[in-house]
Amino acid sequence: MSDVDDRSRFIRTRVAADARSAARTRAEFGRWLDRHFTLGAQRFSDLLLAVYEAIANAAEFAYVDSSLRGTMDVSAAYDVESDTLAVTVDDRGRWRQSRPEPATVPRRTQLRGRGIQLMRALADQVTIDRTPQGTHVTLTWIALTR
Repeated sequence: MSDVDDRSRFIRTRVAADARSAARTRAEFGRWLDRHFTLGAQRFSDLLLAVYEAIANAAEFAYVDSSLRGTMDVSAAYDVESDTLAVTVDDRGRWRQSRPEPATVPRRTQLRGRGIQLMRALADQVTIDRTPQGTHVTLTWIALTR
């Protein structure tokens, strides 16, 4: 499947799971969002940040224990009837299990591990399915343009 950009869909398949590709995909998604939707600045920024967190997490963590470079798929589907946008980020890797910070590390110095919390705060619904075949993240915004 090739890249798709129309009002109802944004699709990028087999994107390299690395920082450069994550940034490029974020920029492409931002342009798509800006081109097809009229959102306030805060809504636009919140949505773009949540999506980028999902992309960045896949790029950084999905293949951390793999010797091969992995890929991810990023897609968005807009349903005009319900005014709902669902964005999915799929990888084929295995995220490392989160490890609790040692009690000796002050809470204010823990700068990592906030991406999922951020996604949950910025999207109306977040679903994260981890399977042996990869991770499937879905971010949903209801009443997107209202």
